[in-house]
Amino acid sequence: MLFNIKLETLPREELEALQLRRLQDLCNRLYANVPFYRKRFNEAGISPADIRSLKDLRLLPFTEKQDLRDHYPYGLFAVPRDNIVRLHASSGTTGKAVVVGYTARDLETWSELAARSLSAAGVTRSDVVHVAYGYGLFTGGLGAHGGAETIGATVVPASGGATKRQAHLLRDFGATVLCCTPSYALHLWEAGQEVGIDFRDLPLKIGVFGAEPWTEAMRHDIESKMGINAMNIYGLSEIMGPGVSMECVESKWGLHIWEDHILPEIIDPVTGEQLPPGEKGELVLTTLTKEGIPLLRYRTRDLTWLDYTPCKCGRTHVRMARLQGRSDDMLIIRGVNVFPQQIESILLDSEGITPNYQIIVDRQNNLDTLEVQVEVVDSLFADEIRKLQKLETQLQKTIKEFLGVTAKIRLMEAHSIERSQGKAKRIVDKRPKDE
Repeated sequence: MLFNIKLETLPREELEALQLRRLQDLCNRLYANVPFYRKRFNEAGISPADIRSLKDLRLLPFTEKQDLRDHYPYGLFAVPRDNIVRLHASSGTTGKAVVVGYTARDLETWSELAARSLSAAGVTRSDVVHVAYGYGLFTGGLGAHGGAETIGATVVPASGGATKRQAHLLRDFGATVLCCTPSYALHLWEAGQEVGIDFRDLPLKIGVFGAEPWTEAMRHDIESKMGINAMNIYGLSEIMGPGVSMECVESKWGLHIWEDHILPEIIDPVTGEQLPPGEKGELVLTTLTKEGIPLLRYRTRDLTWLDYTPCKCGRTHVRMARLQGRSDDMLIIRGVNVFPQQIESILLDSEGITPNYQIIVDRQNNLDTLEVQVEVVDSLFADEIRKLQKLETQLQKTIKEFLGVTAKIRLMEAHSIERSQGKAKRIVDKRPKDE
């Protein structure tokens, strides 16, 4: 099912011509309206007029997540704040968030691309779409919601939590589509089992899952337990939100990137040099039409590769392979981006804590878990148990407040965490991986 047949099936030559026009316009807008980019252009010795072909994209500067943090909250906006109709944000180091602003036209574009994505999964206006992504500053809930409404489907804005109640709602409202993280889908299935609801007996037929890494094995597990077609969606707040790319039901391999609005490239994560199609590297995205906070060559740190071969669905937009990992140490826990440096900053602000810690990520009952093991000074460890419990509670509360994720805290004796001969091993990720 194609939502916008004309644009989704543009011949490659026409698509690239459109991309070039929009890239040139983007460079002019950034140079004129965003001092950060004007300075970057000048430092690189280029001007917008130097961009004469898509090959010239490699001449342009990269944008990093830290750039957004450094210019918090509105420093990278390309329009006056009065033109911004919505703000979203993701957690940042010690509370400084990455802020993303949308104009009215940005929201229309987002809804269209989310609608294209849901349509690629087989969603139609006759469906009932249960959205169990989180609403609020996180882009997941409102992104999927807008896409479903644009198609004309009935939306159930369930958000997260109250899992057993959601299982009842899925049955009672006759949902045919479920949008959430893949781990939460399995959690919903377990909740249904507990209250006597077999998802295979429900009208549910499609799952649109993203916001966290998941494997093909997990896809098969979800499909067999829930009796649905589990589809992979990709997005990130900095670029737009859910709907940057999406699998199509016809091939169910690779996620179509909507190239008329988002220009992708793959680079060597070390050298920054562009890599040819089919070679794995870091995904870099340029927002061709975004007005509020357009980003030039944004380094996602996600590792994948691009396939330009024709897809049997008829869409001409390139497909990106399922994510192969990351080029940095970011963790995604239940859809929340977490950096070890964020946790480290919180730990080191606490009295009696040493710099020796380890983050343990696991998956229990189909949900990601986060445990932080941290050594304390000898004098504190020998103190009253009540004081240690108070410290654990405080650390857990602070991590939840700043990062939006629940972590189990384990205070350890000095020298109990294994030391490395080289770079400290801060992360132990026990979640299952694809072969």
